[in-house]
This record gives sequence, structure tokens and C-alpha cells, in this order.
Amino acid sequence: MNSPSSIAAREGWPYVVLALISALAATYFTGLGVLSALCWLTLAWVFHLFRDPPRVVPVVPGAILSPADGRVVKIERARDPYANRDALKISVFMNLFNAHSNRSCVDGVIRNVQYFPGRLVNVDLDASSADNERNAVVIDSHGHVVTLAQVAGLVARRILCYVKPGDTLMRGQRFGFIRFGSRVDVYLPTDAVLNVAPGDKVLATTSILATLPKP
Repeated sequence: MNSPSSIAAREGWPYVVLALISALAATYFTGLGVLSALCWLTLAWVFHLFRDPPRVVPVVPGAILSPADGRVVKIERARDPYANRDALKISVFMNLFNAHSNRSCVDGVIRNVQYFPGRLVNVDLDASSADNERNAVVIDSHGHVVTLAQVAGLVARRILCYVKPGDTLMRGQRFGFIRFGSRVDVYLPTDAVLNVAPGDKVLATTSILATLPKP
């Protein structure tokens, strides 16, 4: 598992270096003009996008933490196709200004990891859950099944997942990354108690999406 960094996630280092070189080159050849200003702004945005700060894990029994920074775009009862069960689905959308590090929302053991190449569909559309490039991590959390599905967005299809079946995850532990606009679908047991509503802004690890009943 990758440790968070307050500077930038390692997945963003190539982009940071490229943006820095571009900003320095623009400043050297054109001076402090519009082009160099745009390049320095781009560098600042890249740093912002790939930030990966440590987060404090709430001490709340049965809490389901947000796996990503972003906004809750949908809450519905749905079929979890990765664990073959009925579930409560919470979708968190990450825009181009949110940090894109993904973290586990529960403690547990990974039961299965499934990757699907898929195609590119706007992540705001229902079809994206089944058609886009995606990666699903099914977790057994003390008798409860929780599924985290990373769904790629329109801008770039690049999902990274660093775990495998049998691995143990702790709440707030980093397990993956998605670059440039994406969504994470969280499938919970149907008796989970919601703590958020559509439209709410959430932060990975620190925001509680729902709570699980005692097994």
C-alpha cells in the first residue's frame, strides 16, 4: 500500500515534473507573459490534483468512510454485480479539482478484485457503472460485505489498484488512485444507516457515508 504524501502522490510526479519543465521553459523563452502565467497556473493545478495528505480516521464503531474526495451524486438501492447481492449504492464523483487518491472505507479482508477494461462514458450517466473502465474491490468487513468500484471518467482512463485478494485493509488506508475525473461506487448492505444525502461534499476517510449495524 502506498503511504500518503503532503506534497504529491507518486502517481502525479511525472505530471508535476512535466508541468514544472514547461513553466520554466515558458518563463525562460517568453518572460513573465501570458503563456508563462498559464504554465505556472497549470503546475499549481497539477499539484492540487495529485495532493495526497494524511487524514484522521474517525473513531466511530461501524462507520463507513468516504473512499474519495468529491460529491455524493446518487444514493439508491441497486444490484451489486461484483458480489452478486442486493445493496445500498452510494456514488461519489471526483471532479478535476478533487484529490484522486482512493482509500478504504472499512477494516476488512479483500475477498475479490475484478478489473474491466470497458469504454469511456460520462461518469454522470447511469451507463458508466457497467460500461466504463472500472475496478471493483470486494471487502469482507467483520461479516459485512462492502464493495468499492473505481469507475474511470471521460478525460482519461487510468485506474490504479494496489491490492489483491487476501490482503487486509484498514479504514483510511490507501488502496488505489484514479487520474483526471472519475467516480467511486460504494455498495453497502441494505440495512446500512445513511449519514449523507445527494449533493453532499465529502472527504476521503474523514467523512462518514453510513454506519453498519452490528453483525
